[in-house]
Amino acid sequence: MTASLIQDFQEALLSLDKIKADALFQRALSSHSPIEVVEQFVVPALEQIGRYWNEGSIALSQVYMSGRFCEELVEQVLPPSDPERKHQPRQAIVVLNDYHMLGKRIVYSVMRASGFELFNYGRMDVDELVERVVADKLRVLLISVLMMPSALKIRDLRNALDARGVQLKILVGGAPFQFDSQLWQEVGADAMGLSAADAVAIVQHWAGEMT
Repeated sequence: MTASLIQDFQEALLSLDKIKADALFQRALSSHSPIEVVEQFVVPALEQIGRYWNEGSIALSQVYMSGRFCEELVEQVLPPSDPERKHQPRQAIVVLNDYHMLGKRIVYSVMRASGFELFNYGRMDVDELVERVVADKLRVLLISVLMMPSALKIRDLRNALDARGVQLKILVGGAPFQFDSQLWQEVGADAMGLSAADAVAIVQHWAGEMT
């Protein structure tokens, strides 16, 4: 994936040029697999847009609409669920105290395409999530965040689950964990993934330990 192609895509998103963004997305698909395009083309562009927002150089509307455009594009190409499900622990995926859903959508789709069943909790806060984890008797929870305050809430979640005696593996992912390689340990997670492929590999390993 060339840097210039990613840059052009990023500029199309920032200018809210949906037609051009779609054309560039299709161009990337012509020479790369859908997962490669998502992880090496869409995600880097959105991460750079996020950095621009943190610097104060773009409007919130640009961040929001860029994310919406990309969600629509990704929904078109992510693979369908594999009908042959694996023996696996009960698990779910959630966005914790955050409003950015694209990362979760990517991981959820790739997990299901890899043969895993998991609940899709959408967005929840800590108290709601604790009750749902207990009710559904989860063994594995995947958490996606984009903002640092949301990442720090995972420590509150872990403490609340420990107080209830819940034994749960927590896998985290998102920008804060890429910027600080030790953060996942500090918030009480069991592992951190940099990509959807990482999530699949980690959960496969855990599933082998639990069966």
